[in-house]
Formats: sequence, structure tokens, C-alpha cells
Amino acid sequence: CPTTWACITASSPLTNARGVTMSPCRKPLDALTSRNPASWLTIFGPGAIIASLTIGSGELIFSSRGGALFGYQLLSLFLLVCVFKWALVFTTARHMVLTGAHPFQRWTELPGPRGWLPMAFLLLAIVSFPIWVSFHAGTLGTLVSGLLHAESSGTGTHLMWGMVILLVVVGLTFTGSYKRLEKLQLLFVLLMLLAVTVSLFLIHPEWADLLAGFVNVTPPVYPDWIAEHPDIAKRPVWVELSTYVGVIGGSGYDYLAYVTYLRDKQWGLASNGQPSPVPVDVHDEAARVRLRQWCRAPLIDCTLSFAIVLLFSAVFVACGTEILGQAHKVPDGNNLLNLQAAFVEATSPWLRPFYFVGAFLALFGTLYGTIEVAPAVMREIQNAFPQSKSAIAPDKTRRITILWVGIGGILVLIGNLCWQHFTGADKPTALIAILTPTNLFTGVLACGIICILSCWADRRHLKHPFKTPLLLTLLNAIAAVLFIALGIKAYWDHSGRTAFLILACTIAAAWLVTFLLNRRLAKREAGG
Repeated sequence: CPTTWACITASSPLTNARGVTMSPCRKPLDALTSRNPASWLTIFGPGAIIASLTIGSGELIFSSRGGALFGYQLLSLFLLVCVFKWALVFTTARHMVLTGAHPFQRWTELPGPRGWLPMAFLLLAIVSFPIWVSFHAGTLGTLVSGLLHAESSGTGTHLMWGMVILLVVVGLTFTGSYKRLEKLQLLFVLLMLLAVTVSLFLIHPEWADLLAGFVNVTPPVYPDWIAEHPDIAKRPVWVELSTYVGVIGGSGYDYLAYVTYLRDKQWGLASNGQPSPVPVDVHDEAARVRLRQWCRAPLIDCTLSFAIVLLFSAVFVACGTEILGQAHKVPDGNNLLNLQAAFVEATSPWLRPFYFVGAFLALFGTLYGTIEVAPAVMREIQNAFPQSKSAIAPDKTRRITILWVGIGGILVLIGNLCWQHFTGADKPTALIAILTPTNLFTGVLACGIICILSCWADRRHLKHPFKTPLLLTLLNAIAAVLFIALGIKAYWDHSGRTAFLILACTIAAAWLVTFLLNRRLAKREAGG
């Protein structure tokens, strides 16, 4: 049933406007208030989607790459990233459960033309989503091409396979729904969790070094043998580490979509289409207690999600350290997945086919989930601009968004092939080189923006007894400073003034578009 304030406060069945009897949403609350921790696992759902979005690329590719380059000392960075991103996600989810307001809706209250920041995120998403999708599809293509066309690794065959795979996934997405997405990703995460746990013991890591890596305070540096990989050697360490920060645990758009999924789960007041201020003056302590209990749902869900992400990270860092690093091999260029087959070959060579099947399914789930994130983000942008709802129906918006992401991803892959053809290069542009500028915003700078504005929204709208705990506020404030500082530093090291010029132009364009849109709406209302 719709989780309105009336539903939360009700202790007996309700009747809606159509005369249909609705019972209060008690089943999830029963699990949340149970003393049996096993019952809390029934809450796990949206967090599985977030975990699966990062497993395919964050852990399988970048954790193993980081382990090969930096060893176990990287684990302390991953731990910090998971803690800060957990605070980010839980804070925004908690606000949604308590008020029904998505961050995009709160950001329309910022000074300036109404909705300029959501519009800026929209403009950046128009470019970043196709790039992310092309990266995942191209990476899947490298796996297939490496198996079927090992002798033509530099011809761009992997990009053509990526296009075929992307077309298949787009077709599946058109017939998808949130429930199917959650079930598929939950099954995938549980199976992968079992597999990586077994793998960790099979490779016999240096347990003392692994555990010490979580408390390492020494800044990671490239190994002495990095000269064997000149393309990586000339890449600043800050940029390399910032890529991991952006990928591990997900990106800012993933978290904005996560909050949207809470509407589908109907936790607390999240199912409301528009913000519903909590009537704190209502003299019903039982209702207040029930609403606070709903906050446990995202707490359990987010905590399980990031615990799984950290476990995956530790396993693949260990694999990269013990196997790839010892051989001076690094997943790079257009060969991002095939080197990891050594993880199973080092223990049981007959497991090699199973690795390729598992790696394919991991990236396939990540690609599918990334495409599904785009319509969820677009749905909330529509909610932030109510005047757009009457212009385009939600189902049509979903179809348009999926087409934009799918076609855009294919165009990126085609452009990469054309670049190789017309320039006469030996091989297409490396996928990581294409991804890095986009990832610095979506995975690093955007996270800092969301953190600081979550603190602002909570302070502005949440009153006693729903105020944000002090520790959670401090974590978000520290995370905001670190993410923004790291994003700016990495932007400068990567492309200097160019990156900031692009960002400034995007914000200026968003400011202008929303100014014109709001003025048009004002004229329409005045005329009506």
C-alpha cells in the first residue's frame, strides 16, 4: 500500500479514495523490529543493485589493477571510500524515508533559477551515461574478443562485440522492471559473494599484510617495475587513485538512483511523489516511533551493501597483489579482464572456463544495472520539474532515456573505431582513458556535492525528533571536503584548465536553461 503519513500512523486498516481497504505496511517493520538478525536480511534489496553495479568494474577490474600496482596498502583507501560513501547513501536514503523528498527536489531550493543544479546534473548525465555504458560494453567485448579472436587484439574487434552485447542488453532493459532488476542483482551478488570467499582462501594470501593494509597510512606509490608499463607510469598517482575512489562502491548517479528505488520499496514516506513534511507537532509518539523504525531499512540495506563491496575489494586486491603484481602484469588498455584468469589458473587450471563465465555475468549485470540507473535518475529530474510531467509521460521518458543511453554508448564505440581507422593507430583508444574524465565527476566530485547538500537539506528540513545524528553529519562533512578536494586535484592533474572550463560552461548552460524554463512557466501561469 502507499506509505503515507496516514498509513504510518494507522494501527488498523485504512480505506483509500476508491474504497479499497489498505492495511498498514507492517511486514517490513516486523523484520526491522525483530531481535533475530537473520530476519534483517529480508530487507536487503536496493543495496544489492548498488553492490552489483560496482562488482563488474570496481572490483573485478580496478581492485585487481590497484592490487597489482600498489599491493595491500590500497585497502585503507578502499575502507575509507566505503565508509564515506556509506554515510552519503544512508543520509540521503534516510531523508527520503522521513520526508519523501529526493535530493533533486531539495536542490530546487538553492539560490538562483529554480532547479539549476539538477539541470546541471542532467546535462552532465547526457554525456557521462553513454560513456559509462560504452566502457562496460567495450570491456565485455574485450573478454569475448580475447576468447574468440586472440590474434586480433589491436584491431578493434572487441568494440564490435561490445556493440552487439549493448544492443542485447538494451533490448532486455525495455522489458525490465524494478522487481526483476532487484531479484537478478540479488541472486548475482549472493553467488559472487560465495565464489570470492572461497577464492580468498584458495590463493593463500599473506594474511598479516592483508589485515595491515586496512590501517595503512603511507600514501600508495607505483612499484619500481612500473617502467615496464610507460602508459601507466606517466599517469599521475593522484589520477589513478581518484579513478579507484570514483569506481569503488559506485558513483554519484548510482546513489541518486538508489534513493529513487526506495519509492518502489515503499519504505516510510519514500513512496510519495512529492515531499511530505513530517508533521512533528502531531501528538502521536507511536507514529513517530514507527517512522524512525523505517530508518533502519536503509541502514541495514546500505551497511550490507558496502560490507559486500569491501569484501569483494579485499579479495581482488589480494588476487592482484599475489598473482598479477608478482608477474608485473596490470589490467590496462583494451585488455581489462583476460589477465584475471590467472586468479583461478594459479589454483586450478580447470576453473578457467568458469572464470570467463563468471566475469561475463559480472560485467553483464553491471552493464544492465547502469542502463537501468539512467531512467531512475531521469524520473527524479521530472519530479524536480513538475511542469515537465504533463509534457512527457513517465513510460515515454523511460523509453527515450534507454534509447539515449544505448545509442549514445554505441556511438562512443563507433567513434573509437573511426578514430583508429582515420588516424592509422595500431589500436583503439584505451577504455580507461575514455572513462577517466567522466569518472572524476560522476564518482568523485559529484559525491562531494551530494554529501554537502545532504547536510544542508537535513539541517533545513528535519526537526526534532528526526534530526540527523551528529556522527553521520560529521562523516558527510568530512567526505564532502575530501571528495571535492580530491576531485579538483585530479581534474587539474588530468587536463588542467580544460576540465574546469567544461564544468563552468555546463553550470552556465544549466543556469540559462532553467532561467528560461522558469520564465516560460511564470508566463504560462500568469496567462492562465
